[in-house]
This record gives sequence, structure tokens and C-alpha cells, in this order.
Amino acid sequence: MFEHCLYFNTTALARLVDKEWTLAFKPFGVTPSQGFMLRLLLRHPGMSQHELATELTISRPTATRLLDGLQALKLVERRSLESDGRHWAIYPTAKAEALHAGINKASSDVTRRIQQHMGKENFDETVARVRSVSSALK
Repeated sequence: MFEHCLYFNTTALARLVDKEWTLAFKPFGVTPSQGFMLRLLLRHPGMSQHELATELTISRPTATRLLDGLQALKLVERRSLESDGRHWAIYPTAKAEALHAGINKASSDVTRRIQQHMGKENFDETVARVRSVSSALK
């Protein structure tokens, strides 16, 4: 019935993939959304909330909630920008740095498992197509 429905099929896929990432990030005490934000901040410390929201394709209020959660876990800190005191730069804490290698390994493990199920070439092609569709719909 829904063979040709983009919404149904991408949502069903998202639920399956979300289960994998939830299990992967559970040992670190973060949700998949928090985990991806943390990975981004560990790679690019000092990003603004606006930059984070843009890079993760989420709204600014969603970024605020994720940052609030990460800050409550003492994994990030907000520092006011010298150029504009109304805006914040976000930095990972030492506690987050200690999780860096483990979070990256968990992410690699999930990717590898999914690639094993569907084949690396199919995986890469699917990711590229999904990104293309997302870009086209923006």
C-alpha cells in the first residue's frame, strides 16, 4: 500500500536506524541527537548555536534543548563570544573529551553493522540519495 510513499518509507527507516543509534549511544548517557551534536562539537569546538542548528538541520529551539541536556550532563559549556556578548560559543568539556574515542568507535560500529546488512555499496548509494532528496526539498 505504501510502496511509493516517501514519508512512510523514510519514517519507517528512521525508526529502525534510531533504534541502532539509541543502543550505540546509551553507554554514554546521551540520545542519538545529543550524541551527534556532541560529535560535531568535539570535531569543531567553539561553534555557535546557530551553526550547530544549521549543520544538524534542526531548529534553534531544538538545538537549545539538546545543548541544555548536554550542559546538564556536564559535557558542554557555553562561553560568550568576545565579538558579541549576546551569542555563545559552545565547547566540549574534559568529560566530553574523555568520551570522544568511544563515541566515534560506537558510531563506526553502527555504520559497519548496517553496511554488513545491506552491503557497503548499497549503503553509500542510499546515503547519497537521501542527502540528494533532502537538499532538493530544502
